[in-house]
Amino acid sequence: MDRSGDESPAVNGRVSFWYAQTGLPEPRPALPGDADADVCIVGGGYTGLWTAYYLKKADPGLRITVLERRFCGYGASGRNGGWLYNGFAGRSAFARRYGAGPAAAMQRVMDEAVGEVADTVAAERIEADLVRGGVLEVARTPAQLARLQAFATAERSFGADRIRLLTAAETGERIRIAGTLGGTWTPYGARVQPAKLARGLAEVVAGLGVRVHERTPVTAVEPGGAGRRARAVTPHGTVTADHVLRATEGFTAGLRGERRTWLPMNSAMIATEPLPESFWARTGWAGREVLGDFAHAYMYAQRTADDRIALGGRGVPYRYGSRTDADGTTQPATVRQLREILDSFFPAAAGARIDHAWAGVLGVPRDWCATVDLDRASGLGWAGGYVGSGVTTANLAGRTLRDLVLGRDTELTRLPWVGHRVRRWEPEPLRWLGVHALYAAYHAADRQESTGRATGSPLARLADAISGRH
Repeated sequence: MDRSGDESPAVNGRVSFWYAQTGLPEPRPALPGDADADVCIVGGGYTGLWTAYYLKKADPGLRITVLERRFCGYGASGRNGGWLYNGFAGRSAFARRYGAGPAAAMQRVMDEAVGEVADTVAAERIEADLVRGGVLEVARTPAQLARLQAFATAERSFGADRIRLLTAAETGERIRIAGTLGGTWTPYGARVQPAKLARGLAEVVAGLGVRVHERTPVTAVEPGGAGRRARAVTPHGTVTADHVLRATEGFTAGLRGERRTWLPMNSAMIATEPLPESFWARTGWAGREVLGDFAHAYMYAQRTADDRIALGGRGVPYRYGSRTDADGTTQPATVRQLREILDSFFPAAAGARIDHAWAGVLGVPRDWCATVDLDRASGLGWAGGYVGSGVTTANLAGRTLRDLVLGRDTELTRLPWVGHRVRRWEPEPLRWLGVHALYAAYHAADRQESTGRATGSPLARLADAISGRH
C-alpha cells in the first residue's frame, strides 16, 4: 500500500466517492415554465423521492412534480456514510416532552423502517450494494465505555433482544479495532451505497410517472390561503399545487425566510484505496456491519463493496451565515483528522492511500429533533432536521407525508415528531460562535478522555446542556 498523494485526494467536482464510482448522472430537463400539480416536492434527495414514491403508489392519479436544484441525490443523499440504521434525532427529548410510550412507538417504526427500505430496494430491483450486517458501535476509552453501557441499557428498555452488549473479545470477533474495550451490536442496520440508492430511487419514481425537473433551483415557497394555492417559485417558472412539500434538509437555509430554521452542519468523509485480502484477514469485518464509536465528536464507517474503508466525522462543522459547500470539497486539515482516526482504529491501514475526500451538509434543528408536518390551511409541508440519521428517517418521512397529504389518520401521523415545533437558531455571529465553541468543547472532551479519564468530561456535559443536543 502506497501513501503517496495523501494530502490532496479530493475528487473535485465529483461530489463524493460514491459518485466517483458511478459517474455523475446527466441531469433531467429543467422546469420548462409555469406548471400546475396536485403535489409539488422541493428537493430531490431521499425525503423528496420517497415521498413521491409512496404518494404515487398510493394514488397513481396524483400529479406530482419534484424540483431539484442540481440532480437527484446531489446533497446529503449522495454523500452520506451509507448507514441505513434505526437511530433517529431526538429520542430522549421526545421521551421527556411527550412521554415514554410515544418515544417507544417512534423507535419501533424506525426499527421497522430499516427492513422497509431493504425490502423496497429489493422489490424495485435497485442495485445499492445493500448488506444487512447490523450496527457495531465501539468504546475505546473508559468514559466511552460508560456511555456505551448506558446506551445499551436505554436500548433494552425498548426490548430486551434489540441489542447485544459485547466484551472487547466479542467485538473483535466482528471487527478487530485497536484499543477496543467493548461494543454493542444491533441487527437494525445495513450498509448501502448512497448514490446508487438515490439514483435508483429517482429512476423508479420517474418511471411511475412523477415529473422530475432537475437543474431547477427553488428560491421561495409561498403558502396558499384565501382561495390561493401554494407555490414553489423558480427562475424557470412557478409550480402551483394543492400541497408544496419542503424536502431540502441541509440546504433549507437557502430558501427565502428559512435561514435560521435548520443549521447546515458539515460532515466530511474519506475513502481508502481498495485494501488487500491480507488486511481483511487481520481485521475481520466479514459481516459488513456499519461501524461507529462513542466519542463526542464521533466517527462512522463502512466496508465498501470494493473493499475500501469509507470513514467520516466532523471537520469544519459550520460555515458563517449558513453557507453550504461547493460540490463536496473539503479541507486538507479535515482529511488529516480523518486519516488520524483511520490509523488509530486500524494501524494495519496506516500505509493505505486515501483516494477520495468529500463533505456534505445535514440539517440540524435548534433542539436536535427531526420533524415532519403538513399545514392544511397553507398547503405547506416539510420533513427533515435528521442530524445525520437521514438515510432511514427519510423513508419514514416519505410514508408519513403520504398519509398527511392523503388525509389519513394512521399510526405514522400520530407519532411524536409530527407537528413538533422548535425555536429558530440564533442570528449571526452568535450562531457561528456557538457551533464552533460546541465542537471545540467536544474535541477537547475527547482528548481529555483519551488520557484514561474514567468519567465523562464536564466540557461535554456543558456543551450538551447549551446546545440542547440531549
